Amino acid sequence: MIEVLDLLLREFGIAAPLVQAWALTFLRVGSAMAVLPGLAEHSIPARIRLILALMLSLSILPATMPMAGGVEFTSAFAAEIVTGLILGLSLRFFVFALSVAGAIIANATSLSQLFAPGAEAQPAIAQLLIFAGIAIAFQLGLLTKIVGFFLLSYQVFPAGDVPDSSAVIEWGVRHTGMIFSLGFKIALPFAIASLLYNFALGIINRAMPQLMVTFIGAPALSLGGLALMASGFPTAITVWLFAFHSFIGSAPGW
Repeated sequence: MIEVLDLLLREFGIAAPLVQAWALTFLRVGSAMAVLPGLAEHSIPARIRLILALMLSLSILPATMPMAGGVEFTSAFAAEIVTGLILGLSLRFFVFALSVAGAIIANATSLSQLFAPGAEAQPAIAQLLIFAGIAIAFQLGLLTKIVGFFLLSYQVFPAGDVPDSSAVIEWGVRHTGMIFSLGFKIALPFAIASLLYNFALGIINRAMPQLMVTFIGAPALSLGGLALMASGFPTAITVWLFAFHSFIGSAPGW
């Protein structure tokens, strides 16, 4: 593959710097497209994802041409792929935050299994949060922000430079902690409400041992969880979008 691309670059002559810059840009964007939220889903055909990667690469080529045009393609091949995967995973982790929040909410409200066991990989509440978050993010111009995110990435990861492993590990640990913290913040009202509700049920059970609080408390907990979701999910999605867009607007979160 690398030998074929080198041959094409030599045959193009004058256009070689342009083709080389586009190829390096495509390597970074294409590898990130494999894990980007909303664009790397299995429901999207592989050809569509490839076309989107080509279009995004062409859209930022005028800006990346001065930075990638003079870089040797053979030495930068692996570095650009690794950099693209790091960038894509940094955004994909925000989807994991919604998944963590959905799992906590589902367990706190006794709604972790709305369907038969094994019918879904994660609770339905987590799926609802993920779909809502990604859909609203695209409605607010996620593709445009991703283009800017790729452009800012060249300030942190210059074209052709291999990312420093120690810095990547340090950033990965910090970013993972931030993602879990974000997921818990989104689910915090549900966890507090569940704790207070179960504490109240415990007091009632001690006061009236003959009362079967389980038969009364479990349906009420589920109903209260649904009511709290209806009123609290807009705020939860807003908090997630603020953190997501703040990260995309940085360079890129390092």
